[in-house]
Amino acid sequence: MNPTVTVDNMNFIQRAFAEGGFVMYVIAVIAILALFVIIERMMKLKNLAVDKKEFTDQIFRMVVAGDLRQAISYCDARPAPLTNTVKAGLVQAMNKRPDEEVQVAMDAAVMREMPKVEGWTSFLAVFGNVAVLAGLLGTIIGMIGSFRAVAAADPATKALELSKGISHALNCTAFGLLVAIISIVAYGLFQHRIQKTENEVVETSMSLLNLVVANREKIKD
Repeated sequence: MNPTVTVDNMNFIQRAFAEGGFVMYVIAVIAILALFVIIERMMKLKNLAVDKKEFTDQIFRMVVAGDLRQAISYCDARPAPLTNTVKAGLVQAMNKRPDEEVQVAMDAAVMREMPKVEGWTSFLAVFGNVAVLAGLLGTIIGMIGSFRAVAAADPATKALELSKGISHALNCTAFGLLVAIISIVAYGLFQHRIQKTENEVVETSMSLLNLVVANREKIKD
């Protein structure tokens, strides 16, 4: 026979949800959504990562040798924002298009590729703000309930009713802040990674364009 579950024998998390009320479940849903985005972004960014030094060394060596077909094949074997952008420029260069069209092709590729890197990262900032507001809502609901209960209670139980309301409020506040801190910190880290990736793509595309311009006469048909 299962023992009866009471507030006294609950673990810390069960007790926090029992005392915090329905707003705790609202914040829990926000936490699950934020966790989903964090895991999805971590896996996606890991898959899109490219060893920039190795990639540029190999590509630049092929461009200097005039073998753009091999360079394009090398990009095809490693699909990522950086390689797709470089490939867009190499295709135009191999077709002997003007420098301006090579640059336009790479600029267009950057615009296509960066949304893949950003994904739903911006929602982490939204989840962080909503978690704070939900925690604040729980705090207000707890305080209102507390004052109403105290007003209606007899003198012997007023202290108990007041403590219940304060516990409700503080649990919601703490949980909301915890989810908000995790979401906003993750948002900041992902934004740093996204900006770094964008800078790498733009820098490499500009270097590639200069290299193609300087070695156009070596390009093989």
